[in-house]
Amino acid sequence: MTSLPSSIDVAIIGAGAAGLGAANALKISGLSVIVLEARDRVGGRAHTIMASPDVTFDVGCGWLHSADENSFVKIAEQLGFEINRSLPPWRERAHGKAFPQAERDDFMHALNAFYDRAEVAAAEAEKSGRDCAASLYLEPGNRWNPMIDAISTYVNGCELDQVSILDMDAYEDTDINWRVRRGYGALVAAYGATCPLALNCAVTLIDHSAKRVRIETSRGTLTADKVIITVPTSLIAYEAIRFHPQLPEKVDAARGLPLGLADKVTLAVDQPEALPVEGNLRAATMRTEMGTYHIRPFGQPCIEGFFGGRFAQSLEDAGPGALAAASIDEIVSILGNDFRRKLKPLAESRWAHDLFARGSYSHALPGHAGDREVLAAPVDGRLFFAGEATSPEFFSTAHGARDSGERAAEEVLAASKKR
Repeated sequence: MTSLPSSIDVAIIGAGAAGLGAANALKISGLSVIVLEARDRVGGRAHTIMASPDVTFDVGCGWLHSADENSFVKIAEQLGFEINRSLPPWRERAHGKAFPQAERDDFMHALNAFYDRAEVAAAEAEKSGRDCAASLYLEPGNRWNPMIDAISTYVNGCELDQVSILDMDAYEDTDINWRVRRGYGALVAAYGATCPLALNCAVTLIDHSAKRVRIETSRGTLTADKVIITVPTSLIAYEAIRFHPQLPEKVDAARGLPLGLADKVTLAVDQPEALPVEGNLRAATMRTEMGTYHIRPFGQPCIEGFFGGRFAQSLEDAGPGALAAASIDEIVSILGNDFRRKLKPLAESRWAHDLFARGSYSHALPGHAGDREVLAAPVDGRLFFAGEATSPEFFSTAHGARDSGERAAEEVLAASKKR
């Protein structure tokens, strides 16, 4: 752990993908740099653990979304991380009889029709300047609407009534999704291994009232010429980190970009050979309060469960173990009661209750699609902002966060030259 300096050229707040992206971009700048991280580890919402000796579990992000444009793909190759390029199990590889193929086809038709209507609506909203909730474009009375809303809880971390139609349309998805065999969190940690870090160093105040910026932390105070803030929007919105003088436009923008919730659980499976590798398990539940399950990822003896939105929040609020219990109950309802004795909880995420995240990834509330640009704008050539919420098209992703950190570093260098 790097000791805390009293003075620095550039202080970067947060050692997630954005902060590490900024730190790596500034390595050969000649500027002195420190990354201040509240946790005892790097990675932020990217975190890999060994849930058991034979199960690697990405507690946070797990997929290289838009892999053909994802900057972490090249980084993985440079660092010697194996990339799995097989297709994800989301649309195919169904297991069990709880969601027959004819029903799946009908659901996919309804889902694609919704996205088509949303795309047209976003184009009209762009022209009129009238943003609205994506839920308005669900087909009235369609029996699949609850499950379409469930998909939104995995994609956006919230139900469609909380999603800006303009923001949803702005997200770029090339439909190419790969994985890192050793874990996405492990990749991000390796990417930050050579960065100058001060861990267990929670920032509470950024005082930019004088010529140099004063930063109060749990490990003491330091001053910096420039500061890059990469923390989740929740910490700005609820002023866990305060600014002096206040920056109400940043706080308002952060409140317009709240973190949705997407939680994960992994369950050990006894006699896993009876299940398909890389299978998908989902029931035609006709409700939003449901999980979706990835069977034996990478051939491991486990099932990963995914929960999002208000349902995930209710499970977190119920206490540790509730995600695993809900997963087991739902899997048993699909595969039969004999399966209960084959499942054992290993690990689960609780991002809403994580003090340094308070959620999973950002979405724009209806009417707030423009807040990403507001949040990303520098202040006075000294305060710079990065993080997935500031990415115009790859928000909610680790590579969007990393790229935003690199962008903020470039802004720092440009401002330094001007001065």
